[in-house]
Amino acid sequence: MDDADIIVIGCGSGGAAAAGRLSEGGKYRVAVLEAGGRNASATTLMPAMLARQTPKTNWAYETVPQPGLGGRRGYQPRGKGLGGSSAINAMLYVRGNPWDYDNWAALGCTGWSYADVLPVFRRAEHNVRGADAWHGGDGPLWVSEQLCPHPASFAFIEAAASLQLPRNDDFNGERQEGVGLYQVTQRGGERWTSARAYLGEARPNLAILTDVVAERILFEDGRAVGVAYRRKGERRTIRAKGAVILAGGVFATPQLLMLSGIGEGRQLAEHGIPVTVDRPAVGANLQDHCDYTAIYESDAPGLMGKSLKGNLRALGAIAQWHLKRTGAMTTPFAESGAFVTVDPASPAPDIQYHFVIAPVDDHGRATAGGHGYSCHACVLRPESRGSVRLASADVADAPLIDPAFLADPRDMALLKQGVRLMYRIMAAPPLAAYGGRERYPVDPDDDEALEAMIRARSDTIYHPVGTARMGSDADAVCDPRLRVRGVDGLYVADASIMPRLVSGNTNAPTIMIGERCADFVRADLG
Repeated sequence: MDDADIIVIGCGSGGAAAAGRLSEGGKYRVAVLEAGGRNASATTLMPAMLARQTPKTNWAYETVPQPGLGGRRGYQPRGKGLGGSSAINAMLYVRGNPWDYDNWAALGCTGWSYADVLPVFRRAEHNVRGADAWHGGDGPLWVSEQLCPHPASFAFIEAAASLQLPRNDDFNGERQEGVGLYQVTQRGGERWTSARAYLGEARPNLAILTDVVAERILFEDGRAVGVAYRRKGERRTIRAKGAVILAGGVFATPQLLMLSGIGEGRQLAEHGIPVTVDRPAVGANLQDHCDYTAIYESDAPGLMGKSLKGNLRALGAIAQWHLKRTGAMTTPFAESGAFVTVDPASPAPDIQYHFVIAPVDDHGRATAGGHGYSCHACVLRPESRGSVRLASADVADAPLIDPAFLADPRDMALLKQGVRLMYRIMAAPPLAAYGGRERYPVDPDDDEALEAMIRARSDTIYHPVGTARMGSDADAVCDPRLRVRGVDGLYVADASIMPRLVSGNTNAPTIMIGERCADFVRADLG
């Protein structure tokens, strides 16, 4: 394929939504360039296989050493292939808090208030509960109830409720605060990625090229006119008559912008890259949810883990899924959770919990056996700011990722409060009846010991944003219509445009961003 009206680089949560909407109706010829494969196997479709990813589906980045985490390198999984991170995530459908979007608007992102984005969320959504004031009922993105939540997930809800946390059966409805089960992006017991939602229908005007590595964006007279890419060792170019949309994700998007000459001039010069636009904000403003996990071993029946008996039970569950698309293999693992406010001055919940029906240690990579459960606590709106920088001028070299976790002392202070409340929930009946034994015991009332444990064991819960932020100021990478400042015809459609991290999981907001980008491109092209 030599040319298209619109080129979309990256087929993740935002890119798939943008490409799907822009290819509707047949007006534009749309080409999608994706570095990974089709993601059509049971490893993707079976929800519980989220912990069994390979280099074919996961970029598996690492951070630079983190002083706030005792010098450790953090793990940064990112989805590879059609659907991007929506093909490997826990499928939780969470939009964040209405305050987040009103705050974006107050920061200069005109047209991004909650009143502006709610119709887009509703348009995208096919909620099995049906349409109402907060939800859509006929969009492409299926949002379902969990088919087989474990009793321990309900025990977490009851334990939190016993401490006066309000019950909430809809974190995306009238209010966010409270404890309850998460809804999931599944359809009929299968993972429903953004690619399945938006690109499942073959269209003659839509070309999806997989196993393509975009090397740089091509410019002529200050306008994006195409993409240089590599496929099967061969270098090629594709021309764009109308627009180029960059949707590589929070790490790959700033990397490709910098490789194309848009970034901090001094950094580009260090790597011999000619400067097209000197924009220091490219790669800056990285924010992520730093997360602490308490792990409990338990002999209670049905909990996930590693053992011969558990492996045999899993084989039966896999067979049930293949036959009926039901059973334990439909779990998102993080089945229940809560949004709580521990700082009375906070404008919205400031801590999120994910209760997991397995003893998830080191992102599931630890080899320790046994069964149990765990609970995650994260600060929803961290003050720490990190960066993404080039390691070299070769796109094959992963960028230098520095989330600067816990660099701001306010994040540590808030996280300790959230962790203390989490331990109270875990000790409350009926969850205590599961007889959990802490794998890494700590006295939460010992401030020094708790901080040491947090620094020794915390890491991401997979919500990086902000490295190509939008805004109305001259320093912003994108304007509020997602156009890259300083050039024409170039847009960004992923979580890198977020000026501030939302108060929750980021997949649903990223899909909303892709939808909005399609609106803006369509309006600009006419």
